[in-house]
Amino acid sequence: MMAGRGGGKPAADGGLARHVPVLGGPAVEFLNVRDGGVYIDATFGAGGYTRLILAAANCNVIGIDRDQRAVAAGFDQVSQAEGRLVLVEDRFSNLERVARSCGYDAVDGVVLDVGVSSMQLDEGARGFSFRLDGPLDMRMGGAGPSAADVIRRASERDLSHIIATLGEERHARAVARAIVRAREAAPIETTGALAEVVSRVVHARPGQIHPATRTFQALRIFVNEELDELAAALEAAERVLRPGGRLVVVSFHSLEDRIVKTFLTARGRRSAGSRHAPEAVHAPMSFRILTGRPVAADEKETGANPRARSAKLRAAERTAGPAGETIADKLLPRLPSLAEVMSGRRKT
Repeated sequence: MMAGRGGGKPAADGGLARHVPVLGGPAVEFLNVRDGGVYIDATFGAGGYTRLILAAANCNVIGIDRDQRAVAAGFDQVSQAEGRLVLVEDRFSNLERVARSCGYDAVDGVVLDVGVSSMQLDEGARGFSFRLDGPLDMRMGGAGPSAADVIRRASERDLSHIIATLGEERHARAVARAIVRAREAAPIETTGALAEVVSRVVHARPGQIHPATRTFQALRIFVNEELDELAAALEAAERVLRPGGRLVVVSFHSLEDRIVKTFLTARGRRSAGSRHAPEAVHAPMSFRILTGRPVAADEKETGANPRARSAKLRAAERTAGPAGETIADKLLPRLPSLAEVMSGRRKT
């Protein structure tokens, strides 16, 4: 991905400094954190947003992350919170179910920081980055097919479609063709091997992003079904937020931001009757949009953390209107599913 979720710089003692989340200040401000409130940090990561929320008021936080290592690393923060933080290993699409399992039928805020975390990018063994050679994995959790599995099984047509759509790579067809030819000679099982294959057909000028950036981004989003997860999480947040509760989403990719914008636009307007059916009942809004334009990181933040440059924050407040019908399928680009690629089946 072209950006990651926050980062940490080496501290004076040689360890990592405290994690600083991208747009952390605006995110907590839009959440309107208050005493006695319950908030879901649905992409816990290194716990940066959770730390800011807990510091803002005497409230409780449910932290969710599908990455077992992130959950394990957060145990110290759970202890320090003295009963105000519960940390759960799960997908953020299941945030409603997680909240209910923690004893809450409704919550006061949900924050989503979508995408790959700096911790994942900076660990070569996770296989997220072409900068560090390692196994071609890319899974945020430990289950399911890896990126190497997708490279091995996907047809040239599907690879081209995935890379063009999720990576917005102009040379997707050439990349897919190069991958298929290379795997016929030997399996592509490391990040270095894939980056080398892509670099044969995508040539970057000095100062531009690495030739493999968009292909790696596309595979990571596809392997982790990130856009499906995001669409489902938005609808889950709509169901679990109480009236007046806030939804805050920080995204780093144009496809992610488009899904968030489309969802909030659909939920933030009233359905009108037509001249053919003037008696139609107007469906009430379920969200009041708080950000007419997405909030971006300022110069100071991008200077300290270049990964914040592509970050966009959108926020909305839950109304008393009922949750709308599911529109997840309408939010997503048309692509074969991960299961279809691995089984060789395609939708008609």
